[in-house]
Amino acid sequence: MRHLARRRRILLGAAATLVVVLGTLWRSAIKRNRSIPDQPFRIAGNLYYVGATGVTSFLLTGPEGDVLIDGGYPETAPLIMQSIARLGFHISDVRVLLNTHAHSDHAGGLRALQQASGAELWISEGDADVVAAGGAGDRTLGPFRHLGFLGLGRFPAPRVDHRFTDGTTIRLGPIELTAHVTAGHTPGCTSWSFPVRDGDRELLAVDVCSLTLLPFMSLVPPETYPGIRADFERSFRVLRSLPADIFLG
Repeated sequence: MRHLARRRRILLGAAATLVVVLGTLWRSAIKRNRSIPDQPFRIAGNLYYVGATGVTSFLLTGPEGDVLIDGGYPETAPLIMQSIARLGFHISDVRVLLNTHAHSDHAGGLRALQQASGAELWISEGDADVVAAGGAGDRTLGPFRHLGFLGLGRFPAPRVDHRFTDGTTIRLGPIELTAHVTAGHTPGCTSWSFPVRDGDRELLAVDVCSLTLLPFMSLVPPETYPGIRADFERSFRVLRSLPADIFLG
């Protein structure tokens, strides 16, 4: 029995070491990607890519102000602002900040972008508390919710100005975005659909929230959070039903 207990301790120690090593390698790879600026470019009409090489951010420009979707990691925010400037626009013209979900790779830079622009931040009801708490209380991270070294932990907490539910339409002049809560990756994971006028064509763009099942998520009892399996199933149905001329992942 003592021999078995010793073997178990050795195996647990090896597993813990492996988690730390893999987490460190993962963090290193993510940090490289999220800290490298990508070339900003126009996708179509008034829709632009302004993210880094490893995490996306999209800008919609309009006569009454601009809309920015996602803030990347905390250190991605300056890259986003630089990309906006390189395209000839100004961060101070951003009036609306949107987010796809409450993890630090998409919400980490929101506070810096909010402070630089003065924009109002809209977050889904399902993710608002976690975003407002800077990532604290995120059930989707399971046993690793307190381990910031995985790159999915805490981030500077922004001010959540508005909370919305599924089907909400957010308008800024002629810009019109519809929120589709496609939960699972987080309880409030939100995909956005919006028309883009490109010359004489009106195209429908869809920015899809992550559908990734993190390694420690469980869709069977005990579920990572109650209803996560049903959420994922509904999200796939919703996304399959949305027509899309421009798919943003």
